[in-house]
Amino acid sequence: MKPDYWRLGNRFDPFYCQGRAKIIARSIFRKIVDKTYVPHSPHEKKIPKSSGGERTLRIYEIPDAVVSKLLYQRLLHKNRHRFSAFSYAYREDRNVHFAIQDLYEDISKFDRLYVAEFDFSDFFGNISHAHLDSQLKSNGLMLSDEDIWLIKRFLLPEKGIPQGTSISLFLANVACLSLDKSLERLGVKFARYADDTVICSHSYESISRAANEITRFSKISEVSVNFEKSQGISLLTHFPGKAEFKAKNSFEFLGYSVSTSCLGIKKSSENKIKKRLSYLAYRNLVQPLKPARLRSVRIPLLRDDDFVTAMMQIRRYIWGGLNKSTLNGYLSRGGGQIRFRGVMSFYPLVTDDEQLRSLDGWLASMLYRTLKLRARLFARHGYPSISANFPYNVSERSFIEALDSHRIGGKRLVEVPSFFLLSRAMRKAMKEHGISYVMDPRSSMYAYRD
Repeated sequence: MKPDYWRLGNRFDPFYCQGRAKIIARSIFRKIVDKTYVPHSPHEKKIPKSSGGERTLRIYEIPDAVVSKLLYQRLLHKNRHRFSAFSYAYREDRNVHFAIQDLYEDISKFDRLYVAEFDFSDFFGNISHAHLDSQLKSNGLMLSDEDIWLIKRFLLPEKGIPQGTSISLFLANVACLSLDKSLERLGVKFARYADDTVICSHSYESISRAANEITRFSKISEVSVNFEKSQGISLLTHFPGKAEFKAKNSFEFLGYSVSTSCLGIKKSSENKIKKRLSYLAYRNLVQPLKPARLRSVRIPLLRDDDFVTAMMQIRRYIWGGLNKSTLNGYLSRGGGQIRFRGVMSFYPLVTDDEQLRSLDGWLASMLYRTLKLRARLFARHGYPSISANFPYNVSERSFIEALDSHRIGGKRLVEVPSFFLLSRAMRKAMKEHGISYVMDPRSSMYAYRD
């Protein structure tokens, strides 16, 4: 099915553009040389945010998107060394997991320290063009006159940079150059991923000065601080209930829950994972049995094929094609290479074993309860004998062991995936091959903040 916006014009259609690539490229090249090139108006799409409100995504025609990407790649290649080492977004040498690891390695050395968390309101849409222009000119960036001219073609009419095109990724980092430098001069530890910034320090004086720099940056860039969502300055400690200051034992950043003792999956992301797993079980095992009359439903006799389908989808979502035999073999023998493509590859740095074991327990309980409900629904439709068959006759105490040992065609197709086991294997793989080997290559596009 083609996206709706393909109908807005031929140049939104990749098949049309591919067939006429050379003609389109020559036309755009001439316009750039003649200084007559102007990107066509992008298609605007509203995307709801989990925190409320909407985010405007601008989808450019494919030729304009290509120009933007080529410009972004050229500018990044010439200027990546000018960006702060603590700026992790939209770079080939940095990523979201590097930000989390670097931040955690610093804060884990302290039993208590101060954390500043501030959120900006519509960062991309509100950046002042005057501020952006001053940053492009004052930071030793390698920019030709043609670069500057092309950049200005992609700016929004009055203020802001469009969210949804490549050049905005470069410009977002440029806009924050002065903020990064001021935080570096203060000597605080920070990690910035686009407009998501967390600042840490064992000194209250330093963290207060850092908060003042956030306010100063807000004024000069004309991007206001969202004080309703911002946490401000907090004390991070193991014992928040006994602290003399507004305190907590963890904070959330880029999909992770960060404390001085471990890294976990933040609560909203954990809930998204549970919701997805519950949906896979419901769609395959419960939803077909809800109507008063059964239609196109396979009645399980010796084997429940719908349960096999559900378990294979759940395993693929968590493990990405791996199985317990492969994971246990990797952990016990050492060496070798395996690829991680499940949902946990978006959270490779998690070390909160209690959370992972809790997820394992929740998954087993959810599956057991879903099977019991499925058996009751079958009985309601006149098939009570199903509850005597596998896996409906398995007790809750032996549920995981029974499913893990059950074979279908000589294969363990219904074994229950384990978050904890997978995380152990990922930690070992990171030590042997690095974070980039373990993480999902789509990590930079994942909605960590939702």
